[in-house]
Amino acid sequence: MSVEETTAHLSVAMATTEETGITSENIVAFTTAAGARFYFQLVVVTIGVIGTAANGFVLYALVASKQHKKHVLIFHQNVLDLFACISLVLTYSVKLCNIYLAGSTGYWLCMLFVGDKVIWLVSYCLVINLAIISIERYLRVVHSVWSKKNLHPWMIYSAMAFAWIGPVVDQIVVVAFSNITVMYGYCFAVMVTKNKTEIVYAVWYFLSRYVIILLIFIFCYGRILVTVRRQARVMAGHSATGSVQTTSSKIQTSVVQTMIFVCAFYAISWLPKHIVIFILTLDPNLVKQTVVSYYGALFLAFLYISANPLIYAIKFDPVKQVIIRMIYCNKTSLQVMETDSAPRMGALPMRSIRS
Repeated sequence: MSVEETTAHLSVAMATTEETGITSENIVAFTTAAGARFYFQLVVVTIGVIGTAANGFVLYALVASKQHKKHVLIFHQNVLDLFACISLVLTYSVKLCNIYLAGSTGYWLCMLFVGDKVIWLVSYCLVINLAIISIERYLRVVHSVWSKKNLHPWMIYSAMAFAWIGPVVDQIVVVAFSNITVMYGYCFAVMVTKNKTEIVYAVWYFLSRYVIILLIFIFCYGRILVTVRRQARVMAGHSATGSVQTTSSKIQTSVVQTMIFVCAFYAISWLPKHIVIFILTLDPNLVKQTVVSYYGALFLAFLYISANPLIYAIKFDPVKQVIIRMIYCNKTSLQVMETDSAPRMGALPMRSIRS
């Protein structure tokens, strides 16, 4: 669309939630229930706080089980989840405060928080790191001999750096093609590209953040499952050494299972958001008709960020064992306290015994 058409669609000045120029506050402005925006923001802050606490707990469990050194990428994934939850809390807390934007401070608040740039930046880092984990698991399981010889630690750390650098460069390009201004205390974001360029970017956005990532998941974990089943059949034929091999590969299997659940959760929860954003990019006039779908899809995407720790706590054995030990220790200490507080014959006063 042209700049004039985009400006018309963004006549209600509020925050951009996507690089496509679609604005969340613009969408809400078309609804008569102004309170819906407040409650949505409050819910997002709540799940962000819960997700922050849960991710912090999982990170502690990874460190306590010493898995943060063995599975650096998974530890990095949880760190990104933690940053994403913190960005949810900060961004939507700023929106709840309804700050009057002015000057350079207002511009940066508009750019980073009101415009949701921090959220989408960290989210893109999450997606890239998930793809990197999938490729790393594929190499270690399917090409184990090659990976032991050629997969060096510096490659892992370089991939982690790329998970940050790629999204940052992407956001810089988006900002370069956007005209973000602050007027009358509100945040305006207008795409300065032409219609064909916006469509091309929308297609690339959908492909790079979902389709290509999903294909990587399917290929890598599909090959991993085939290899694991083949190895299981081989070990079943050598029962004498099978128990030793099963014990040594238990953590490896737990890692694969955990990441399959995380990737499947991503594929399900982020698909509605990408579809709605793609439709709105092609035809922004459908904003009023898709407001409920948009916020529902956005909620699922945010829920994925906050609910990931549950998967690690349930499926990843080292984390689960730390949690079980903590629960057991708490129960044991509680029983000891109850026992100590109960009256015992040896502790009765001498008067009571004589009487």
